[in-house]
Amino acid sequence: MMNSRYKILSFVILAMTLSIFMRLFSLQVVKGENYKQQSEKRLMRSVPVKAPRGEILDRYGRPLVSNRMGFSVVFQNEYIKKENLDNLILNTINVFNENGQSYFDTLPITTTYPFEFNFLDATPEQLNDKINSFKASKKIDLSLDGNNTVLALKAYYKISDGYTNDQLRSIIGVRYEMENRRFGNSVPYTFATDVKIEVVSKLREQHFDFVGTDIMVEPIRQNPNGTIGAHILGRVGIIYAEEYEKLKSQNYGMNDIIGKDGIEKILEKYLKGKDGVSSIEQNIDGKMTRILDSQEAVPGNYAMLTIDLRLQQTLEKSLESNIKRLQTLPKSKDASAGSAVVIDVNSGEILAMASYPTFDPATFNDDYKNLVKDKTKPMWNRAISGQYAPGSTFKILTAIAALEENVTTPSEAIYDEGVYKFYEKSGYAPVCWIWAETGHTHGNQNCSQAIENSCNYYFYEVGRRLGIDALAKYGERFGLGQYTGIELSGEAKGIFASAQYRKQLNKLWYPGDTLQASIGQSDHLFTPIQLANYVATVVNGGKRYKTHLIRDVKSYDSTESVDDFTPKVLDDTKMKPETYKAVMDGMRKVSETGTASNVFANYKVSVGGKTGTASVSSGTANGVFVAFAPFDNPQIAIAIVVEHAGSGNSIAPIARDVFDEYLTVNSVDDTIVPYNQLMR
Repeated sequence: MMNSRYKILSFVILAMTLSIFMRLFSLQVVKGENYKQQSEKRLMRSVPVKAPRGEILDRYGRPLVSNRMGFSVVFQNEYIKKENLDNLILNTINVFNENGQSYFDTLPITTTYPFEFNFLDATPEQLNDKINSFKASKKIDLSLDGNNTVLALKAYYKISDGYTNDQLRSIIGVRYEMENRRFGNSVPYTFATDVKIEVVSKLREQHFDFVGTDIMVEPIRQNPNGTIGAHILGRVGIIYAEEYEKLKSQNYGMNDIIGKDGIEKILEKYLKGKDGVSSIEQNIDGKMTRILDSQEAVPGNYAMLTIDLRLQQTLEKSLESNIKRLQTLPKSKDASAGSAVVIDVNSGEILAMASYPTFDPATFNDDYKNLVKDKTKPMWNRAISGQYAPGSTFKILTAIAALEENVTTPSEAIYDEGVYKFYEKSGYAPVCWIWAETGHTHGNQNCSQAIENSCNYYFYEVGRRLGIDALAKYGERFGLGQYTGIELSGEAKGIFASAQYRKQLNKLWYPGDTLQASIGQSDHLFTPIQLANYVATVVNGGKRYKTHLIRDVKSYDSTESVDDFTPKVLDDTKMKPETYKAVMDGMRKVSETGTASNVFANYKVSVGGKTGTASVSSGTANGVFVAFAPFDNPQIAIAIVVEHAGSGNSIAPIARDVFDEYLTVNSVDDTIVPYNQLMR
């Protein structure tokens, strides 16, 4: 009986064993490959789909900034073994270096041994504080030099031995970036964007040596016109940790590209699109096997600026070529930089704005170290941040103030004696420029003639009669020493010379200072954009607009405007008709028979202008020139400043080039068509 039970039990066990064996055989042999493939598809994750930023267009819809698709290299933490991270970083860096490809590395330490701290954006006064703050954030001894700080960072990031000094620095640079961007399983790390196809091919060909790196196809920002408009348009870059803290509530991620300066930054909230997302299935090697679900990205809104691309190109080319021409002349060989602004006199719209030298937004990160060290300051937007004495271009304001306040009349003739002797007893007797140069005088001068000949003596006299307080009142109304309202950050306010300004400095204002202020010297310092808007205000009859670059922002599908960018009037000085005529006639004579006649005599249309020569503390005087066209129907005004150009007359050809471009496309049967009615 017991034997029968043992036999039955043995049979059951055997049957069960055989069944299990058959099942295993089926799973591993018969269907093994199928189940293996299914098991490798078990990983699922959500991948963001980057939305393209909205395009930036000129006033006629021509692209100033657009997008193209490019490659980004991304590290995925969940596929990287901790002990392999540093080798993976170094191997990836080597591929990039071999192909001349840049990647993100903002560690403030030089990249080659011996190491030094390298806070490029710090002033000498800020350097020690920045170094100590950096060390403190990593719990590093404040007394350590650059070399020992690298060793301390090696310990901080727990990097093993066996690397050369330069390799160690490279690895630390990436680990520093990863830390700043909170690299982890839920936050991938974008190692580089806009990666060359040669690098992508190498990483894909040797995929098993680079497990944990991903190649993503994403929209890449591009400037189709190269460096044109660089100071206006600005640039984009990877978000910094401190920027992320401010923007994370607005659905920004640690690998997002944001506007860093210029219009890209000002219009960030409009240009940023809404990222989409794809739910994907991956195998154990991180390769995507299929897309389970996706939500499309929504592109950003597009912006239309007031800039005319063709006029901008003309202005930048002319500014550069004329500065280079001046460098060949003995009197202006130290000319090296300058800026110019072209403005619509009837709206305050900026049609073109240039600052020279400039930079290339596409290579900004690679060029940054050299740009910072460049003594000509190519990153500095001189058009809105440079502050210059206006020289004789200021005499237009003195004339307006004197006529409006009735201290003179358009017809009153003041005799130029060469030496102005009103304050001679106190030891101050300034001279007219023509007396200093030739020993002659201008003789009798009315207002228009004084503007034409830039007669210092005339403006000494009417400026003295007027007084500095009254002059300052008109300066404010015409926007000198005032913010213009341009949307770009970094605009300087400038300085209007006055007794009040001197009081702020605990200094005295003397009667002779009023004379110098009346001819555009003394403490006056204005930006080129202020000078352009000042002239526009004069020639349109006294209406001062808030300057602006943004014409419209539309939804990506062009269905609606997303904000109001209507031109705003800041002030309206209703000049007497006789004042306007006297000043305008004087500016016309400057171009026809005066100090700019060699450039504009017999020009295709009548224009008005004023030259200026502004003395500086060292070197050749700055050249300043303002002008407008056409005279009978003013539409555009321009202000130009070139450092150490010697005179305003020497830079007037820049204005002529701009007028040539403008008038060529605005001429229909010899009739000037209002600019804002013309589409080209």
